[in-house]
Amino acid sequence: MAEPRTPISGCVICYQEADRIADCVRSLAFCDEVVVVDSGSSDGTRELAAALGARVVVNAPFPGFAAQRQIAVDACRHDFVLCLDADERVAPELAAEIRQLAADGGLRGGYELPRLNHYLGRPMRHGLFAPDRKLRLFDRRCGRVVTERPPHDHVVLADGVPCARLRGALVHLNYRDLQSHLRTIDSYATHFARHAFEVGKRVTVFDAPVRSLLVLGKSLIVKLGFLDGRRGVLAAGLAAYSTWLKYWRAFRWRRRGGATA
Repeated sequence: MAEPRTPISGCVICYQEADRIADCVRSLAFCDEVVVVDSGSSDGTRELAAALGARVVVNAPFPGFAAQRQIAVDACRHDFVLCLDADERVAPELAAEIRQLAADGGLRGGYELPRLNHYLGRPMRHGLFAPDRKLRLFDRRCGRVVTERPPHDHVVLADGVPCARLRGALVHLNYRDLQSHLRTIDSYATHFARHAFEVGKRVTVFDAPVRSLLVLGKSLIVKLGFLDGRRGVLAAGLAAYSTWLKYWRAFRWRRRGGATA
């Protein structure tokens, strides 16, 4: 006798995403429920999500990505959860793959999903953007959302829990424009510098230039980023700049004993 189908909860964390939340929620229509945890949006994000059938939870102020995502996971009714950001969409092929696994209780442990990153309107198939696998589908009874390098978060499974890879794409619409990318780089650099100081990470004056050059070479040459054309070159250059800024701020912060980097 076949096992019953495994129910799935889709969960999304968001803030001021009125222009993107609808497509995100619609892509989760194959889930048994959709939970949206909002950080206090005032642009209609919550109303749009609710109109599409999502259960909206407000948790503000924003406690950080890992804490907010874990709140979303805990708010779900079902143990198997699929976590998204508002700028991500489940491609039809991935939805079909997950539905097939869920049939007859076939879901086990956790699953890494390959993200197809779009940068400035085009999909990126090389460089640091690819492959970009994220563990986003998992049994919450044997996994939790943590952060090791703020502000980034990721799911950690308990020892011995299997983790498989799916083939269908999780579409990621990276950055609305170049200015938003630069703002993100600036914000992440500050988070990195603060965390490096708090954990006592040793950063030297050579880290910024050496590491940024290594990132540039890896993105453009080792991972063939130049094949993505001008966007590939721009993405590689900004990845190198991001690396330089993170380590330069961390070095300055350490020299100043924790003063603003």
